[in-house]
Amino acid sequence: MKDFLRRKLKNGITIVMEKRELPVVSVSVTNRFGAAFEDSKIKGIAHVIEHMVFTGTKTRTHEDISREIEKKGGILNAFTGHEVTSFWFKLPSEHLFAGLDILTDMLNNPRFEEKKFEKEKKVILEEIKMYHDAPQIHVFDKLEANMFEKPFGDSVIGSTETVSSLEGDFVLEYYEKHYNPENFLVTIVGNADFDAVCKYFEKNFRKKGNKISEKKIELKSGESVEEREGIDQAHFVFGMHAPLVGDSDYRVLEVLDAYLANGMSSKLFLEIREEKGLAYAVKSNISAEKNYSYYAIYVGTRKEVVEEVKKIIIGGFKSVGKMSEKDLKEAKERLVGLKRISKEESSNVMNELMYAELNGKADSYYSFEEEVKRVKLEEVKKLARGLIERYSSAAIVPK
Repeated sequence: MKDFLRRKLKNGITIVMEKRELPVVSVSVTNRFGAAFEDSKIKGIAHVIEHMVFTGTKTRTHEDISREIEKKGGILNAFTGHEVTSFWFKLPSEHLFAGLDILTDMLNNPRFEEKKFEKEKKVILEEIKMYHDAPQIHVFDKLEANMFEKPFGDSVIGSTETVSSLEGDFVLEYYEKHYNPENFLVTIVGNADFDAVCKYFEKNFRKKGNKISEKKIELKSGESVEEREGIDQAHFVFGMHAPLVGDSDYRVLEVLDAYLANGMSSKLFLEIREEKGLAYAVKSNISAEKNYSYYAIYVGTRKEVVEEVKKIIIGGFKSVGKMSEKDLKEAKERLVGLKRISKEESSNVMNELMYAELNGKADSYYSFEEEVKRVKLEEVKKLARGLIERYSSAAIVPK
């Protein structure tokens, strides 16, 4: 892989890069810290920190940060997961180091100004309301609460109570304790000088020696139904604990999904929507980082047919026993094709490489097609039988 590079710096930062000749570069700086490391009473603090880093530094205002990226035609954003918080930009490649200066300033010199902190808490409280008021999103929080014991089962974004109770000094102290270059992973996809980038990060970041204590993730299974006024559609999601990304069965899971619920030609889509007209949206999702993984199927349907939809999904897993070699070949071709298409977008590859490195080594990203092709029919059938033995569900339905 002559276009893939990886290096561990003296300050602890790991840098991985896919070299491209196109005049665009996507870069992320990811901290191996997210909501999974929080107690229930401070749930949402990782997400609050993500917001605060954007509110200004010792030399730049929030407006300066966004303008210096956007005036060059770039995109600047971030996200908080269970096990990572990632800050990223995409820019024309000649502006790479201007973008790096912004991210470096944000991570090394955040102000955490009290007035900004109180204002940003209000912004996040509105974000919490927004997700709550979107049942097709909020139902996934309900599902995770049914599948994982607290604190992991609490929402990544936190609650009105937990976010409201946070104080600025405590959040800043938490940031300083949990943001350490030894936990940083830099991912680059595009046209860049790898050696120059490595020198830049070696020069601008010093290790702190802080260690992040992990919290045990405890699994459970459960089902829930929430009645809500003001909605006309029932939102139902069915989930199962799944193989971890590093497990040999993870590619088997992806093949199973491609056959069973991914796309308009999948078995469950065809039966639920096309044959029986029970839904408009039938979607699947594999949610996984390093230490957790679950497989979910979402259906937007009518309240009175939720149980019927659930039985169809369970029946779909049982019917995988009838899957043929032809079905297996088509599922693999779909997976490989979708992966190739996603590679067109450099920011997609940036995130995929980041997660691959989080789970072992980033270069495993490039063995995807070989691993998919090795999946056997009986492995898919066996996994389907095992998954359906223990499941959870959540529904938000009209009152």
